[in-house]
Amino acid sequence: MQSRSPIRKCVGCGARRDKIELLRVVNNKGDILVDPGGRTPGRGAYLCPNLDCLDQAIEKGALKKALRKEISDEIYTKISEEIKHG
Repeated sequence: MQSRSPIRKCVGCGARRDKIELLRVVNNKGDILVDPGGRTPGRGAYLCPNLDCLDQAIEKGALKKALRKEISDEIYTKISEEIKHG
């Protein structure tokens, strides 16, 4: 039997996928970080690793809502770069 990772929901498109397939963004004591390893402590939100989901999350304000913090354009740029190079 195969061991599966927990299922998480993308804040952009709403798709449910294995946690390891998604990119985690975390609010760690007020700092918003991209957490590709999924180990940083703090409040996390998950995104499919594609720019369409990031755009949807920005449009809906979903990351801001999930992380309970305003997200700067600089953070969105970091997330975008991680998706492109990830």
